Amino acid sequence: TTSTPPSTMAPIERITLFKVPKEEDRQRILEQYKVLAKTATKVSQTLTHSPPPLHLHLHVNINLTEHLQDGKPYILSAAAGRSFDDPRNKGYNISVKTTFASLEDMNYYDTECEAHKALKAVAGPVKEDVLTTYFESIL
Repeated sequence: TTSTPPSTMAPIERITLFKVPKEEDRQRILEQYKVLAKTATKVSQTLTHSPPPLHLHLHVNINLTEHLQDGKPYILSAAAGRSFDDPRNKGYNISVKTTFASLEDMNYYDTECEAHKALKAVAGPVKEDVLTTYFESIL
């Protein structure tokens, strides 16, 4: 007999739309997405525990830096660009699609990813609005 593999959740598809009034700000956000695509890595959960005693702090920072460089990319795919001028987009002028292997990975992106925090620091002050939705594809 053959056994069937256990069913797994399909990847999580996430759509994010931005309304950014100024062209120069749109350009900065898109440039930051390029940085994010190259630098978003997932750090081992063992590094999220309480910090060690102060006398060990320097040593731990060195090891943390080395571990971050060994982090694995966790975003399966990403696409970002200016939205085409069309009345159906209701003023949203940057479109982004990211694909994650799991909800856990997407939640990590939202709460812990340093590359995403850097993106939010650029986009946050200049966006007029943002819309995010995510789903598991049926196709």
